[in-house]
Amino acid sequence: MGHPSATIPETDTGLREAGAEAVDLARDLIRRDSTNHGGGNGDERGVAEFAAETLSIGGHLPQVLESAPRRASTVLRIPGTDPTAPALLVHGHLDVVPAAAEDWTVPPFSGEIDDCPVTGEPALWGRGAVDMKNTLAQIIAVVRYWARYGLSPRRDVVIALVADEEDSARYGADFLVREHPELFEGCTVGIGEGGGETVHATTVSGRPVRLYPVGAAERGSAWLDLRAEGTAGHGSRPPRENAVTSLAEAICRIDRHEWPLHLTPVTRSAIDALARALEVERAPGDTDTYTAVAELVERFGRAAPLIGPTVRNSAAPTMLSAGYKVNVVPGEAVGGVDGRVLPGAEEQFARAMDELTGDRVSWEFSHHSPPVSAPVDSPAFSAMREALVEHDPQAYVVPVCLAGGTDAKVFARLGIDCYGFSPLLQSEGMDYTSLLHGVDERVPLEGLRFGVRALDTFLRS
Repeated sequence: MGHPSATIPETDTGLREAGAEAVDLARDLIRRDSTNHGGGNGDERGVAEFAAETLSIGGHLPQVLESAPRRASTVLRIPGTDPTAPALLVHGHLDVVPAAAEDWTVPPFSGEIDDCPVTGEPALWGRGAVDMKNTLAQIIAVVRYWARYGLSPRRDVVIALVADEEDSARYGADFLVREHPELFEGCTVGIGEGGGETVHATTVSGRPVRLYPVGAAERGSAWLDLRAEGTAGHGSRPPRENAVTSLAEAICRIDRHEWPLHLTPVTRSAIDALARALEVERAPGDTDTYTAVAELVERFGRAAPLIGPTVRNSAAPTMLSAGYKVNVVPGEAVGGVDGRVLPGAEEQFARAMDELTGDRVSWEFSHHSPPVSAPVDSPAFSAMREALVEHDPQAYVVPVCLAGGTDAKVFARLGIDCYGFSPLLQSEGMDYTSLLHGVDERVPLEGLRFGVRALDTFLRS
């Protein structure tokens, strides 16, 4: 294949203009602070209105819908040329996680362009540059490109740029699916964040390989509230039923629990594809046990994180709270656990939580969204692969299960097969996942331009 290049040439003047516009749009989106602090404390109204304004071209009439004051989403349906074809959903989120300005090299909402310290190439910096105002800019740029050149997709494209993905989706995707399902009439396939970015890896012989993971499944979110009740009393005469002790013991059991191997069809496909791409020799039984899978995945090198977190369920204790004074034994102690559940492993997760919490600690969901999965042998997945290969002939496209979650879980309730596909070309040395929710979030300008070209190809295929 040769050494990967960071630049893949454009051949269409209009697409070149759209790529440049995507950079400007991403800067404008970043400069509109849409921080989601959680618990209902967010404000996407300004960025939703900006998205609607920029999408209002060529006769398009996007809608801005509020689920609560200042919690706004923007939706637009673009008619296709084939009224018999099923519609396609393109979703993304307008909100971003908080950013502490004192930790950043540049002001996080300034939308500055400066060289990347790792690759030296021009990059756009700011909160949301990777998650996911870069993709919003690409989507809007493609729509504007179509309008300027009189182009249309083959089937209806429904664009949903939503609030509240960075918390519970209650004020965004969940609101739209509950209150306005008619907006997504006819949609059978959806694309959103969680795949399509370059991952640089090497074969066992040292040959470079450019991988493009596409999300075809997601672990479900199982955020838990744990509660232990005991006997309140004086710290000098502690009662036997201590809520703090009961909760602490349960938390330790959860933290130490070795979850069993659970390989979904998507993850099996991913393992097979990566082994072929990286020329990793297989052995009989290398997917029979967790230890065997872990050893196999370790041989994938830099591609190992695409598989490692998604071969079993997980549960991470994250919060503890009890008492109000050091010499008072509290009657109650509470904790929080971030659980992630694979498709087909929800009953296993619930049974394990019952056993790990024991008789003296109760648990319930504080937020629950089920895992989702879409076929990897579908025409939609093939079209995503073809779009990436068209614009990067050295692309090796791999289906993956996402360790985290997106709004795909919500839109899947409408019967939509959802994929993680937000194309982004990255140069060697860039680490997409480390920048998610991180300090000095940045995206290469060429990556943005590449995404516009790949999205256009897919959406009009």
